Amino acid sequence: MFPPGADVMAVDFNRLRGDGTYRRQTGDDLYEKNFRLVVSLDYLRHPLLDEYLIAAAAGAETVAMVAKPWRKYAAQLARNRALYDRLFESGDARVDKIARWTAFANWLNGSVDAPPLALADPAVLAPPAGTDEPFVMVQAFSAVKAKQCSPAVFERALAALPSDWQVVFTGAPGEEAANPEFAALLTRPGVRYDDSAFEDLVPKLRAAKMAISVDTAFMHLAIAVGTPTLGLASAAYVGEIVPYAPESTPKNAHFLYHDMPCRGCLGDCTLPFEEGRYPCIARLEADRVEEAVIKIASTLA
Repeated sequence: MFPPGADVMAVDFNRLRGDGTYRRQTGDDLYEKNFRLVVSLDYLRHPLLDEYLIAAAAGAETVAMVAKPWRKYAAQLARNRALYDRLFESGDARVDKIARWTAFANWLNGSVDAPPLALADPAVLAPPAGTDEPFVMVQAFSAVKAKQCSPAVFERALAALPSDWQVVFTGAPGEEAANPEFAALLTRPGVRYDDSAFEDLVPKLRAAKMAISVDTAFMHLAIAVGTPTLGLASAAYVGEIVPYAPESTPKNAHFLYHDMPCRGCLGDCTLPFEEGRYPCIARLEADRVEEAVIKIASTLA
């Protein structure tokens, strides 16, 4: 997903938080790169993690958006404003993320570009994987289990697919075992589990007929690479990222969520769980999911 020549440095935030040796080494590695310019794309920034990396990079110039207010860390975030040479006021706490990034990029570059479609340039993507049969990729699991739809919802979704499609559930190694309630679906004929690393999913997604996913990085990746995608989302990020703003939504992206008066809570749910799920997830109707799958599949025949 990065342009040629990009040097990607991965950081383990759990270790950055609790492993002093790793923290110092990571900071030293950043400092030694001798950056001329450091740009933070994060609106939500942790003062002891994200901003530790920014400080360690010690760029000749450092720019960012004004950080999202965070009551717990208000004093530290205020002190850390001294790290930046320039700060951009990007708007209220709930602004569409792509629109926010676009406004920031325009401010940096002196441009007036409109928000782009959430779609990658096919020229920079790995080619589709070879396949002898049509298949759908399904991401039913989330690191936050309360964001997972019930197996019954996925059962209805899969029943609506063309009968000759194979089903590939995907997730991290061991995630299928950690969700035994999905065992009956995962052991059906024509269904398999794929625990490929995230970076290896692009060729498979580009070959897939469709993707069905809860709100995860997989969902965003599937949309970005052009796969017809049904996202089963909460109401938590309405107005912020899911659904995407109309001007950024490509034709292959389809979102379903159960609307709530508390929409746009940004994950700060104050309601009691329902069957172990956020209420907006628990109330997502299987009928609507089935209808959406049928509608999307009908356009792919």
